[in-house]
Amino acid sequence: MRSKSIRRIGAVVMIYLLASANPALTATRWSDAELALLRLQWIGNLPQLPDDPGNRFADNPVAAELGQQLFFDPRLSANGRVSCATCHVPQNHFTDGRPLARGVGETSRNTPTILGIAYSPWFFWDGRSDSLWSQALGPMESAVEHGGNRVQYARLLFNDPQYRSAYEDLFGRLPDLADSGRFPLKASPVGDEKARQRWQSMSAEDRQAVTRVYANLGKAIAAYERKLLPGPSRFDRYVESLLKGQYDMAEQQLSASEVAGLKLFIGKARCVTCHQGPLFSNHGFHNVGTPDPATRKPDYLPAIIYLFLDKPEADQGRYQGVRLARQSEFNCLGEYSDANEADCAELKYANTDHRATLGAFKVPTLRNVSHTAPYTHAGFYTTLSEVLNHYNNPPDASVGHSELSPIELTKEELKQIEDFLSSLDSPVNADQRLLRPPAR
Repeated sequence: MRSKSIRRIGAVVMIYLLASANPALTATRWSDAELALLRLQWIGNLPQLPDDPGNRFADNPVAAELGQQLFFDPRLSANGRVSCATCHVPQNHFTDGRPLARGVGETSRNTPTILGIAYSPWFFWDGRSDSLWSQALGPMESAVEHGGNRVQYARLLFNDPQYRSAYEDLFGRLPDLADSGRFPLKASPVGDEKARQRWQSMSAEDRQAVTRVYANLGKAIAAYERKLLPGPSRFDRYVESLLKGQYDMAEQQLSASEVAGLKLFIGKARCVTCHQGPLFSNHGFHNVGTPDPATRKPDYLPAIIYLFLDKPEADQGRYQGVRLARQSEFNCLGEYSDANEADCAELKYANTDHRATLGAFKVPTLRNVSHTAPYTHAGFYTTLSEVLNHYNNPPDASVGHSELSPIELTKEELKQIEDFLSSLDSPVNADQRLLRPPAR
């Protein structure tokens, strides 16, 4: 369903690009083709949340309550100080303001917002998860994010009376995790060598039981995250006024510079090619040549010396991510998913061709973008003007081939687009009680 919606939006974009070439259709301030495109970008056009067939608890309010507790709980980490909210800070539109996310260590990726994330068919910058619930699990066992292991987390649910009661009411009886002989304290199939050895020492039935608990933990967190949405912005009030013919009201919402930036956004600058739809993202993956800091020569190092140094590989992005998604035990087709095979078309037919995926990263939402710096998958740019300059005069890609070509906007036009982007700021569209740890 999401793929069909994306195709429909893409068709409207193409119709607009063709129609806008006809001077007869641009005689008014906004042509019919432009208004149709603005309607598609309007938050009032945001459809009902898509189902998550892999998570039958996705819209269960009790699961969401448990998920909220887990989201803010730092005990879900190796050092007891890292929670989901450590990087996804509610007061910062669920980002952290850092170039690279930091948990128990530093990651190689920037923290994206999770507002409206449930509308996406793929998760992480490289799309290595195909559901929101499986995405929630990845950081938990990452050595540089939460740094813990699935037996630890299952034991936390077992030993905490409130968690245990809530879990068993939803998912059924927990295994007897008090038996450390059956369930070693630190055991995981993706941990260090000792953790993997302990994991293999467990029976197949016990490994499966712990992994089921771990998967359910992710499903509860996803139920909470599905409630986090962006609210209407000045841009949305502007479009709504236009659609109602309330032009005086529309002029009160955006400045002349912001309107000019919007015209460029959907026209000459071609931003809407990828940043299309009510979330200003087509949820696809594109190589736009964003710099990879790991492969760049440090300014202090002479070029001749840099030539002879061993260099890290560039981030392959979607090329690696789609393969990880297909291998994941938590994907749509896996035994811990509640989906039927017919529900898993996104995974089964995902594009794996290197020309389309190498160096490609997910298109981020632009809602609240003026408050979610730094930018790009590696947090390379600290300001929107730097990002716009990148698109205006794109460099060669670090890996693969960039899809960008120079746009040749003037400094004034770049500033107008930047001004427009600030009109996408809005409060979180969620009960304020969801933006803080719940009382226990």
